[in-house]
Amino acid sequence: MGTIIDMHIHTTRGASDSGLDPNDLAREAKKRGLTAVHITEHDRLWDRYVLQEFRDQYPDLLIANGMEVSTDMGHILALGLKEYVGGIRHCEELRRVADEQGAFLIVAHPFRHFFDPVYFTRQGKEPFTLTPEQAAKLPVFQFVDAIEVLNGANTARENIYALKVAQAIGKPGTGGSDAHSTQGIGTYCVVFEKDIESQEELLAELHAGRFHAGHGLLDGNLQRFTETSLPADASS
Repeated sequence: MGTIIDMHIHTTRGASDSGLDPNDLAREAKKRGLTAVHITEHDRLWDRYVLQEFRDQYPDLLIANGMEVSTDMGHILALGLKEYVGGIRHCEELRRVADEQGAFLIVAHPFRHFFDPVYFTRQGKEPFTLTPEQAAKLPVFQFVDAIEVLNGANTARENIYALKVAQAIGKPGTGGSDAHSTQGIGTYCVVFEKDIESQEELLAELHAGRFHAGHGLLDGNLQRFTETSLPADASS
C-alpha cells in the first residue's frame, strides 16, 4: 500500500495560530486513512522528549518532526534539521545548513494570493503575469528540493500553477493540508511507494524522489495530482 502522509500540519504545541490539539491530530489522521503526519510548526521543532512520548502514544502512526521556516524568500518546510539555527531566515543559509545536516527542503504554498488582483497592487507592484516557465526561474526554487504543489489553504488555480512550475523545473511536488484545526487534515497528502517506519527512512525516500502529491483520500478516491485531476469547477 505504501505510506500516505500529510506533509504540512500545525498544532497548539508549537503554533500560536493553530487550534489543533496533537491528540486530535493523531486520532483524526488515522480515521481518515493517513499512515503518517509531518508536524511543521513555525520556526521550531518539538522537544525530542515530548516528541518521543507522543510517538509512544500512537505507535501505528509515523510522526515526523519538521518545521516551517520563515525565510527572506517565503516559507520553507524543512525535515531533517536537528534544531533551529540562527541565520536560516536567509534562504541561502538554510540551504547550507540543510546540506550539512542532510535535511530536505520544500517551498510552501509558493503562489498563494498571486492571482488575487489586489495582492500586488497593495504592495505597489505590478500584477503577477509570469508564465510557469518564467516563474520557474525565481530564486527561491534554486534553494529547495521540492515544491508544495497541493496546499489546503490555496485555491485550485494556485495549486495547479505550482504544479506547472514544478514540472518546468523538473522538481518533485508534495501535498499537505496546512491544517490548523481538525478540518482539512488529509485533504492533500504525499504518497510513498513503500511502507515507511521511521523519520530517517522518510527522509531517505524524499531524497530518492520516490513519492508523489495526492488528493481524494477523504473521498475514498486517492489519486495522483495532475493538471486535470482536480474537479473541473475548482480549477479556474
